Amino acid sequence: MVTLLALAASTEFLLVAVAAYSAAVLYHLIMQDSPDAAKYMQESLLIATLQLLASLGLRQYSRIQTQPRHVFLWSGASSVLLVFSFFIATIFLLKISEGYSRATIVAQSVSVLFTVLCTRAIWFSLLQPAIASGLIDARRIILVGDPRHCSQFSARAGATGIRTIRSFDFPTARAGTSVVARPSAVEVLPDTRQLVANCRPLRADDIVILTSERDVPTALALASALSDLPVDVHVVPVGSIDLMAVSRITQFGNIVTMRIFQCPLTPFNRAIKRAFDIAAAIAGLIIASPLFVIVPLAIKLDSRGPVLFRQTRHGYNNECIRVLKFRTMTVMEEGDNFKPVVRHDPRVTRLGHFLRRTNIDELPQLFNVLAGDMSLVGPRPHATSQNEVFAELILSFSRRHNVKPGITGWAQVNGHRGDTDTLEKMQRRVEHDLYYIDNWSILLDLKIMVMTLLSRKAYWNAY
Repeated sequence: MVTLLALAASTEFLLVAVAAYSAAVLYHLIMQDSPDAAKYMQESLLIATLQLLASLGLRQYSRIQTQPRHVFLWSGASSVLLVFSFFIATIFLLKISEGYSRATIVAQSVSVLFTVLCTRAIWFSLLQPAIASGLIDARRIILVGDPRHCSQFSARAGATGIRTIRSFDFPTARAGTSVVARPSAVEVLPDTRQLVANCRPLRADDIVILTSERDVPTALALASALSDLPVDVHVVPVGSIDLMAVSRITQFGNIVTMRIFQCPLTPFNRAIKRAFDIAAAIAGLIIASPLFVIVPLAIKLDSRGPVLFRQTRHGYNNECIRVLKFRTMTVMEEGDNFKPVVRHDPRVTRLGHFLRRTNIDELPQLFNVLAGDMSLVGPRPHATSQNEVFAELILSFSRRHNVKPGITGWAQVNGHRGDTDTLEKMQRRVEHDLYYIDNWSILLDLKIMVMTLLSRKAYWNAY
């Protein structure tokens, strides 16, 4: 494994050097200028060396066994930012920036960032399946805790390529006492010293203590005893693994706390998302302007009633908003009278079937986006009566409203739209919405918008 990680780091070093050099030379050729090949060769090697040192110093490659893809890629992007910040400061302080244009630095930074992201994405896609299949040694862990909890944790860790080599029950029994029979994979040990002795020859990378509320004192004492071993020691509260996945250890004043949840979007992220929404909504209205003439006329010719349908739904922070849609039904139900549309619903007009299947009925919500009530991408807003019902049945359901609702969303492009006649269907939708909230990025928004236009799943259950 060490050899492969060294090969991966070396490959990144070479490709970064080539990318930095090529970007500088190509820029000068485009500007019809003669590049200083020797100068840019030295500086490209410096950039590649700084990138390698940053990656090694932050242990980015050594953690590939225990971190998800997006963290591995994000760490690479962060190191590129750090490298070029240091590089620019260095050439400025040493007064060697003469002849090194700003455009050259921009071209090199973009080229290096693209190279690092692509290189890491490829290595991750190669290493993780190899680890999972056993071709490459996985990270080896020892579990300590209740056998049932150990089995569940082992299965979950194994899905990411982490291999459990041994499991032990809590060392609460004393020498000479009778021991209740346990599964063969788990041994009951007389004391912590014996546990340390049994773990030492196994040469694990990590020891994970799975503790319940009543076992916390024992777990803390056990962790202290296991510090005698050259391994990472983890304590995981049983029943809180999903919660721990989104928690972070953070500094709160002069106190260290475990932050379980945080506001999904920082003020800076909200500003970026809002600016993108405004620009894209204006562009969408311009492109779709012919439809705002044709569709209203078609609705008037197809059935009686208004062109637009306004429905009260829950928006950001559970505040009520009025969502606009082209009318597709013969009724104008909302509030407690609202009934979800089902397949072959007689309330849907002939034109309405087409508008709903093509998502054209959602176009007026571009005005909701401009007004600030909605975003282009986010959890789809439900009727207020639906929200009140499912908020009582699904834990964290209202967390969907920690961001603005969207015209399209992660759940919709993954096929989770349409009727929610069962609790399971709504749970799948909520799971996807919460994934979007916890993993938001402007790139994810762009991906969802592209999938909305091109993916077949985005049109499943559209009726």
